[in-house]
Amino acid sequence: MTDFQKGILAIFGSAALWGFSPIYYNLLADVPTREVLAHRALWSLVFFGGILLFQGRIGEIFSALSQWRLAGALVLGSMLISVCWFVFIYAVQIGKTTEASLGYYIYPLVAVVIGRFWFNETLNRGQWLGVGLAALAVTLMTLGLGVAPWISLVLAVSFAFYGTITKQLAIGPVVSVTCEVLIFLPVGLTILYFIHKDGHGFFASSAWKTALLIGSGPITALPLIFFAYGAQRVAMSTVGLLEYVHPSLQLFCAVVIFRDPFNTWHIITFAMIWVALAIYSIAARKNSTASSGESTTVKKPASSGSENP
Repeated sequence: MTDFQKGILAIFGSAALWGFSPIYYNLLADVPTREVLAHRALWSLVFFGGILLFQGRIGEIFSALSQWRLAGALVLGSMLISVCWFVFIYAVQIGKTTEASLGYYIYPLVAVVIGRFWFNETLNRGQWLGVGLAALAVTLMTLGLGVAPWISLVLAVSFAFYGTITKQLAIGPVVSVTCEVLIFLPVGLTILYFIHKDGHGFFASSAWKTALLIGSGPITALPLIFFAYGAQRVAMSTVGLLEYVHPSLQLFCAVVIFRDPFNTWHIITFAMIWVALAIYSIAARKNSTASSGESTTVKKPASSGSENP
C-alpha cells in the first residue's frame, strides 16, 4: 500500500470517527453536558500524555507553555475548543445533531472569510459567491424557523477561529491539543469536584457509564491522530474535499438514526450550503491553478535576499 493510499484511509478514518461520534455521545444523553466535557478533557489528556510520554516528547509540553506568546495562543485555543466540544455534545443530547452538522458544513466558508480579513488572502468572484450563498442560506433558515441556528453558528465560528489560531502554532497537533486540555483541566476538575460533592456524578455509578466517559478520551484523540497522519501524505485540496464526509455522516446520524426534525427549511438550507460549497471548491481550484501558473512563469529577482514568510 502506497503512502497516498494510507493517507486516504487515515483521512476517511478520521472523518468516520468524527461523523459517527454523535452515536457515542447520544449514549451519554442522560449525563450533564458539563460532566461529559470535563471527562472528555481529562481522558484526552491521559491519552495524549501517554502517547507523548511513550515517544519521549513530554518535555515539548513544558517547552510550549514556557513561551508566553505561544502559551497565550494555547489558552485562547483551549477556550475555543472547549466551546466547540461543549456545544457539540449539548446539541447531540438535545436532539439538534442536524444543526451541529450544518455548523461543520458552514465552517470552511467562515474560515475563508477569516482568511480574507485576517491573512489578507484574495478571493475571486466565485469564492465570494459561495460565501454569500451560504450566508443567504442561514438567513433563510432563520426566517423560516423563526430562530437563528445558533448551534450551527457557534460551532462554525468558534472552530474557524480555533483553526486560525492553531494554524499559526509552530508545534504539532498532538502537543497543541495536549497543552489545550491541560490548560482546561483545572476547570474540568472543579466541575467534577462540585458534581461529585453533591452526589450527582455519573462516573463510577455504573461500569457502562464509566467506560463511556473514559472512552471519550480515545474517541477525541484517535481522529486527530488519523487526520494528522493523512494530511502529511495527501494534498490539502484532497483533504478539504474528504472532510465533507464528516458532516455528511453527522447529518446521516441525525436524520436516519436519531430521527431529528428535518423539514422543508432544513432541506432548502442544506441544498444551498451544498451548492455554495461546490461553487467555492471549483472557484478555489481555479484560483489555485491560476496562482501556480503565474508562479511558474515569473522569475524571482536574482538580488532578492529574503522572502516573505
